[in-house]
Amino acid sequence: AGTIATCVYDIQPGGSTSPPQHGTGIPNRYYILSNNHVLANSNHANLGDPILQPGPFDGGVTPADRIASLSRFVPITFQPPVPVANHNNLVDAAVAAGEFHDLDREIYWTGYVRGWRPRAGVTVGTIVQKTGRTTNYTTGRITAINATVDVGYGGGRVARFRDQIITTNMSAGGDSGSLVTTLDDVAVGLLFAGSAVATIVNQIEHVRS
Repeated sequence: AGTIATCVYDIQPGGSTSPPQHGTGIPNRYYILSNNHVLANSNHANLGDPILQPGPFDGGVTPADRIASLSRFVPITFQPPVPVANHNNLVDAAVAAGEFHDLDREIYWTGYVRGWRPRAGVTVGTIVQKTGRTTNYTTGRITAINATVDVGYGGGRVARFRDQIITTNMSAGGDSGSLVTTLDDVAVGLLFAGSAVATIVNQIEHVRS
């Protein structure tokens, strides 16, 4: 089970909201952002599969709790079969398309995201926050950037990720997919893994790409 963090879209360069036109400021589709392992079952889901809120682990059922359909995900390379030395994973990320009336751009407790921070601007010592399904609202401090980590996904599968953010422990199982922001609501990353001593976060620049 994981947290579906936030609705996202970008105003494209040259975009306009006066008058509103699809593709130039107003999205013609609405999406939720989370992890591959939350929305796409670690590469095993099919595009169009239902996304439930609450999730099945928390009692969600289809069709009553369906809020979106899996739209895209970045495949994760695992060992086995590929040795970790040959991995080039940057993100554990997926998006699902939903209806306007089922989604909300506001993140519970922290409010609205004001922007995003390029990876060059993400620095050790920054205090960050997240709202998640399991540990609710927590804060942490970035302790490392450009980290390489090996993450176990169960069943003997391990994936190596490079260029990751590490924070002090600010999460637990089920918080995956939480958007991590600065205290003034600038997105820095997407939470996807952790331990009793640290939380691992994808750089939001890679997630956007």
